[in-house]
Amino acid sequence: MPTRAFTFFVAPSLIIMLALMTLPLLASVVLGMHYITFRNLDAPLWVGLQNYEQALADPEFWDSLEFTLIFIAATVPTRIVLGLIFALLLDQIKRFRGVFIAAALVPFVMTPVVGTLIFRDMFDRGGPYWYWMQQLFDYRLFMDSTTVPLLIIFHNIWTATPFAMIVLFAGLQTLPQESLEAARVDGASWLRQLWHVAIPHLRSLFVFIALISIMDAYRVFDSVFVLTQQNPIFDAETIMYYNFQVALSFGRLGKANAMSILTVIGIFVVLIPFLVMTYREQVEEV
Repeated sequence: MPTRAFTFFVAPSLIIMLALMTLPLLASVVLGMHYITFRNLDAPLWVGLQNYEQALADPEFWDSLEFTLIFIAATVPTRIVLGLIFALLLDQIKRFRGVFIAAALVPFVMTPVVGTLIFRDMFDRGGPYWYWMQQLFDYRLFMDSTTVPLLIIFHNIWTATPFAMIVLFAGLQTLPQESLEAARVDGASWLRQLWHVAIPHLRSLFVFIALISIMDAYRVFDSVFVLTQQNPIFDAETIMYYNFQVALSFGRLGKANAMSILTVIGIFVVLIPFLVMTYREQVEEV
């Protein structure tokens, strides 16, 4: 492709990325070096790296990061495993497949706050799940520091698993039938076909889902905001939720910007192994 044509096609994307991503990121870096509250928005005070130092020395920041990493470790693998199971089941369904796909996508396409409110009402006092657990197991569900984090994790799995299911189901449609037929001729069982043929074929999709899921889980906010109702006793603060509290509840806008930059750096650190894996796979294919 001629250089002029390449520049013509690439330039709009680069301009949009600079306007929507790079410039706000640089602005956050600069704002993170100022002491800014709602009282001195017109005259922020330069403090250098003091906000970054305070964020790194803040125990609540590390507690929120710890819960965020636990949240990622619990939800991302579960999404992928359940997505694969549902994709395999969906692959066996011939009739009404579209109905099942539409039903599975309802929690994924629903507005996050609305979906979380419905989810909370089902487990809250007087809700259907609360009533069934009381009637069947004589157990009364109380919202505390154990149940609320579990509900946040469960809600995320419920809403995000359909994405993994659809991606893996699409990957199963591209599975080479010749390889499956050869495995059947060799006497391989269904599990061996899955392990030695299907899963290696879907490996790049697993990495893709993991990348998207980690980024999505790292910035989870809506479900935490609704399920905790901003009550600190539940001990279920993610890094994004604590960033929100620092900015709006505590009024420390400069520190919140510094935490945002530290969050971006943390996301890159978490994603580096997956990016390296993806790069190596692309090199091997070439």
